[in-house]
Amino acid sequence: MYSKTPTGKASKGSVQILISNGRLQLRFRFGGNRHYLSLGYSDTPVHRKLAEAKARQIELDILSGNFDQSLIKYKPESALSTVTPKFTPDTPSILPLKDLWQSYVEYKSPNASPKTINGTYEPVAAHLSKCSTDGLENALKFRMELLQVTTESQARRTLMQLSAACNWGMKHGLVPSNPLNGMYKELEASKAAPPISFTVEERDRIIQAFETHCGKGINYQHYAPFIKFLFWSGCRPCEAIGLRWGSIKTDCSKIHFHESIVEVSGKLTRRDETKTGKERWFSCYPKLQALLLSLRPDNSAPDALVFPAPKGGAISETNLNQRGWSTILTNLELAQKEGVKMTLYNCRDTFITLQAIQGTASNVIARWVGNTADIIDKKYLDKMKLDHLKPHDI
Repeated sequence: MYSKTPTGKASKGSVQILISNGRLQLRFRFGGNRHYLSLGYSDTPVHRKLAEAKARQIELDILSGNFDQSLIKYKPESALSTVTPKFTPDTPSILPLKDLWQSYVEYKSPNASPKTINGTYEPVAAHLSKCSTDGLENALKFRMELLQVTTESQARRTLMQLSAACNWGMKHGLVPSNPLNGMYKELEASKAAPPISFTVEERDRIIQAFETHCGKGINYQHYAPFIKFLFWSGCRPCEAIGLRWGSIKTDCSKIHFHESIVEVSGKLTRRDETKTGKERWFSCYPKLQALLLSLRPDNSAPDALVFPAPKGGAISETNLNQRGWSTILTNLELAQKEGVKMTLYNCRDTFITLQAIQGTASNVIARWVGNTADIIDKKYLDKMKLDHLKPHDI
């Protein structure tokens, strides 16, 4: 379908996509004349999809007798000056919703984080595959099907993302309108679970259980230093997993948090940034410094992981959560607190909460853990105040 130069003769009613000076161009014959339409798009996978959509539209219009000889209908908005193509309610969508979403993701992915791709984009594609109705053709029926295949909060997030894709598609002339606009606002958003922390006594019991664990063929003692580090530093698990000796001062007095390892579609991926994109230095107090010094090899390579998996490589947060962590906390009857399933992330919640109890200012805690003082106040301090306040006896 693609050609580098405008040579050769296209069959009647067919549209060829040419690449001229790195730009995409359409060539076709109509009424005995050869037409060339420059799209102004550079030759990229996403732009090729846009060109293919334009080509399909022209072919259908020629076959159905609806061809616009002025070519205005087929030009991208950026190529028009005083004339803007008008769409009517009867005009079909240029792309099905599934194809539009795929093009949108390809366009956004180069600048998106692995967590966004894995946690936001992939669930939308999964939900789309379970719905037989095209949301651009019948938005209400699509919404009903979406609510049948997932939860209300997930459906809300999916509709929000698809609406953004439709707005992008309108900008690039791929769809005439956004029938999903604002629809997500009618659904209930999920409420984030409040941070749940362990007490000092519970924290120490968990650490001791890892240090002394001897299972049948499985030994979780290897993870004890990693668990200590999570409890004692308050960093995110992905930051500890990705931590390398080159990011720790030789005397282990300071740690530079500036990268992480996250799981994307079951694969471990290193990111050259933290979750918030902000790097930070963390000063180690004696207990934490002593832990790191005990682990540091005599000739530690800067790129070597501080907390490798038992067989080498990076620790899988998902695997550890589901196996070692779950096994030990179940034995300690701490797998759930306040109706919430406890995960490795609750080690971070514990550090923040215990520091707040000691009277450390929220802006200081925020700098230590790579957050904002506002988040510390709202998520942690407000909950602590409510837990300790009681109504007056009236």
